[in-house]
Amino acid sequence: MEHWIEQLIGGLPSVVLFLIIAVMLYTLGKGADWLVDEAVLLSTQWGLGKAVIGATIVSVGTTTPEAAVSVFSALQGKPGLALGNAVGSIICDTGLILGLASLIAPLSFNRQLASRLSNVQVSAGILLVLACIPWSSPMAVFKQGGVLPQFMGFVFVVLLGLYIWQSIRWAGSTTPDPEDQEKASSGGSSTFLTLLKLIGSIAIVVISAQILIPTVSVLAIRFKVPESIISLTLVAFGTSLPELVTAITAVRRGHGELAVGNIIGADILNVLFVAGVSAAATKGGLIAEAHFFQFAFPAMLFILLVFRFGIFVSGSQLKRPFGVVLVAVWLVVIILSGVLGIDPH
Repeated sequence: MEHWIEQLIGGLPSVVLFLIIAVMLYTLGKGADWLVDEAVLLSTQWGLGKAVIGATIVSVGTTTPEAAVSVFSALQGKPGLALGNAVGSIICDTGLILGLASLIAPLSFNRQLASRLSNVQVSAGILLVLACIPWSSPMAVFKQGGVLPQFMGFVFVVLLGLYIWQSIRWAGSTTPDPEDQEKASSGGSSTFLTLLKLIGSIAIVVISAQILIPTVSVLAIRFKVPESIISLTLVAFGTSLPELVTAITAVRRGHGELAVGNIIGADILNVLFVAGVSAAATKGGLIAEAHFFQFAFPAMLFILLVFRFGIFVSGSQLKRPFGVVLVAVWLVVIILSGVLGIDPH
């Protein structure tokens, strides 16, 4: 879709492109405001924690475009791009986005629920790596790479359904915020209408991001910004923009639990949904080239373990010092990928 948009706007004057960027930034912000409001309202109406709504419905909505891009990439003979999209998004979501969100304000969360979801998050990352290893000659992966086979793609899709079901079961033990319950009772909206508004808000955020990134990319090329800089910033940043805007808006409105749930859910879905559906749609599976095992997979697992440790030691809040740690880890990964000439996506 982004390539199609680039072709569509490529001939427009720079002034018009700046206007498009301004409009998309506005709709992105408003869409995120509505998304957070409706997600909080829905969590109260359904009697679920905000983290669960963020980790399921919101995450499914914001990762669906990534899944679509990855499936098309795999079907067009670029299975490495599909897998790289999933791994790179996990690194960006966990390091940069959660780090920035907790720098804005401490992120409050239900420790028991967040710990359970984080365990699934780390397990999904480990499962992805193990599934890509050719166990007949496991040590060859550092030179020859591996593959995520088609049958494991179907396994991942089944696990996706189990994850959503189990998340809802875990949420039964959480108690909605009394203030949110009061707002929900005075709002008067039906659950079905709230769900429709949430889906519409997610669509606004995703579509705005899909238009914004290629527009900025076209302008960057016109102003002769080096391609390597565009790749390491706009391309790597673009697929995670909906999660970033949602997380920052949730924090700004005092719903840190929603931000934490959204990022954890997005990471899990990048494995089970994005990589899973892409592998299931491709007979040959997804190719994991040698550099995945040399750098991308270790970087992904390291940043997931750092976050898991943070959940363990943080009590009921992710505070600013830990946000500094997450952003620093992400920066190290980006710098190393630049030095080694590896695109983390």
